Amino acid sequence: MKQRGLIMRSTGSWYDIRDEQGNRWKGRLRGKHKLQAIKATNPIAVGDYVEFEVEDELEKNVLITDILPRENYISRKSPHKTTLAHIIAANIDQALLMATIALPRTSTGFIDRFLVSAESFRIPAIILFNKYDLLDAQGLAFQQELINTYQQIGYTCLSISALKGDNLEAVRNLLTGKKTLIAGHSGAGKSTLLNSLNPALHLRTSPISAFVGKGVHTTTFAEMFELSPDTFVIDTPGIKELGLADMENEPIAHYFPEMRACLGMCRYHDCQHIQEPDCEVVRRVQSGQIALSRYESYLSMLVDEDNRR
Repeated sequence: MKQRGLIMRSTGSWYDIRDEQGNRWKGRLRGKHKLQAIKATNPIAVGDYVEFEVEDELEKNVLITDILPRENYISRKSPHKTTLAHIIAANIDQALLMATIALPRTSTGFIDRFLVSAESFRIPAIILFNKYDLLDAQGLAFQQELINTYQQIGYTCLSISALKGDNLEAVRNLLTGKKTLIAGHSGAGKSTLLNSLNPALHLRTSPISAFVGKGVHTTTFAEMFELSPDTFVIDTPGIKELGLADMENEPIAHYFPEMRACLGMCRYHDCQHIQEPDCEVVRRVQSGQIALSRYESYLSMLVDEDNRR
């Protein structure tokens, strides 16, 4: 008899599955799916719904017979096969980025690539600025500038200390009743945040490397955790670089809300917002209505797109 389940963890060839009664199973994929022409390195991602048949009741082993259609997914370039995408998670309600001003530093370029990726998949995004307690006055002022920039274009931002537990109730309210992908560089505090929200998880954390000022990978595979009934979070391995993947045939500017607001206002309908005359986007950058850091991220993504062609 076929059953329906939710992929909670993927280790490459085996998958941890939660059935509709909350029971856990260990599954493998029927071979025919591996032969299908899939433009991704992983045929099944955390968050996928699957159908399966029990192979061994005692050992809790099952055979995945079908992958159900996805409502959405978010992906990045495969670090090994650049022509393919790696699906980070599927069927999510929102994507949350853990960013840090220091130890490690999250660049605005990385933040913007994450937001553009989420926009391209029509997934709402949130930015958590963690470790504010480690910042001096200059760092706090810079963080507030970033928060102001992203809030003005419609993104929810929070300043928190996952380690000290500051402002976590607001985070809990954002997560309740939803499936949320949590991403960010290694060392940004994803596992610490989840441990603070649910101490029973006991996720492994490691200190920042004093030599390079970067985090040490503690999450090996993407994994979904149930924080409370109907509230799920997906912890992901620290992402060093978020390469854009599966972008639709729309200009990248469409995925910047403040640039999307300029549609139809430039002299040319196919304006790339670089050196064209009477460009509304460039005018707003020059007047300060569009943040220079965001515009520079946009130009960087254009170069990447040109290099892929």
